[in-house]
Amino acid sequence: MSNDDAHPLDLGIRRLSQRLRDGSLTARELATLAFERIEARNGGEPDFDGSPDAINAWVRLDPEAAMAAADAADRRIAAGDPSLLAGIPVGLKDLFAVAGKPLTASSRLRANETATADSAVWAALSQAGAVYLGHTHTHEFAAGGTTDQVGNPWNLAHSPGGSSGGSGAAVAAGMVPLTVGTDTAGSLRIPAALVGVSSFKATYGRVPTDGVIPLSATLDHTGPIARTLDDCAVALEVLSAAPRARDPFGVGSRPGIPAPAPADLRGVRVAVTDRPDLVDVEPDVRDGLEQAVAALWELGATVVTVEAPPDLAKADYDTIFLAEARTYHAQYADRADEYRPSVREFLAHEVPPMGVDAYLAAQERRLAVTAAWQRWFTDNGIAALVEPTAASTAPLRGHGYDAGRPMGGTDPLTAFTATWNVTGFPVAALPAGIGSRTGLPVGVSVIGPGETDAETLAIALALQDRLPVPELAW
Repeated sequence: MSNDDAHPLDLGIRRLSQRLRDGSLTARELATLAFERIEARNGGEPDFDGSPDAINAWVRLDPEAAMAAADAADRRIAAGDPSLLAGIPVGLKDLFAVAGKPLTASSRLRANETATADSAVWAALSQAGAVYLGHTHTHEFAAGGTTDQVGNPWNLAHSPGGSSGGSGAAVAAGMVPLTVGTDTAGSLRIPAALVGVSSFKATYGRVPTDGVIPLSATLDHTGPIARTLDDCAVALEVLSAAPRARDPFGVGSRPGIPAPAPADLRGVRVAVTDRPDLVDVEPDVRDGLEQAVAALWELGATVVTVEAPPDLAKADYDTIFLAEARTYHAQYADRADEYRPSVREFLAHEVPPMGVDAYLAAQERRLAVTAAWQRWFTDNGIAALVEPTAASTAPLRGHGYDAGRPMGGTDPLTAFTATWNVTGFPVAALPAGIGSRTGLPVGVSVIGPGETDAETLAIALALQDRLPVPELAW
């Protein structure tokens, strides 16, 4: 099917923007098409628990607000507004505040909560003319990797991953071209891998987290999910320039990360490490990594194997993660029975607070691990590292909220991803095909050293040009 014959929601953001400007499509028409797609594909009205035969990507939808925003975008476009996001429908993970709208973190605990101010991410998207359709499901409070109230569009019996599972599923099902999510141990990248779409986690602090319900403040990142990395790049340029006055860990207002062209990889050193040998990686996932490595060679890159430096000990990661998460959730200690079982167990309100000395010592060791990785890139002349995004394809859906679920480095979904929240390095996650054994998507990640966001994205864009982007899962 040519681009001219394709459904508008199956086009990339740049092509959509062109159509909004050449008069062949209006933002109101595009928003209407999005709601029609949602009605046809979501599997019924948004639901807290989710039916086994539904995708259920959305927590809530707001057609009235969307149509008003679409009409405003049409007026902006008619007046010559150059923003590529003007008129583009978006979904927000149910952690991002939109003033006057419910903000529930997919939890009964916050069923009656309403945001009083816009998150920095939504303020930036709104200023660029994006059209808010609604909020997408998260694993409750982002505290897990499965989002089991959502079905994987490739196979509803499987999880879409998490915690940004609704955001990934909405894109993979063609309901919306762009969503935003959060990432504390892989929560942007895991859904991207498991549903066959793309995401980008920028260097820590480059996309603001203010106005976002936190999970672990020094590990949390925010970023886009879209079908392709080029679409992510368009969004990232806006998101990374957003002011973050209320973000205590932010870096202040900075120019946006420019959307780069695909890099010329001739002579560029790209590494693989021994990390996949230390984890039980599914055969389909290994095939995806081999396909990516072959594509890099075809592009002229020099692919080298270099042993990885030691990772942060799981005990240190857990100390940081749990101390920060439990500090935020202490406000709900008298309502612990309202959490889903695995989240209640993870937060363990009955456990005494972690000691400051243990927390600070873990952060010191984290800094040492980050410095070692930065030296590793420099000393070995490595421009980027490529590895699987997740060690497994999408797990069966239905048990992600059970007590006793693995967390951190023992979880095959976070075995690779959590390292890059520790270091805060930029990561592009992209599809690497459909597994021949499972029929489910697999993904690879391209990682660069800190503050090399545009360079890392350019390398990943070149790789995506050689790897087939899966058709929409519908």
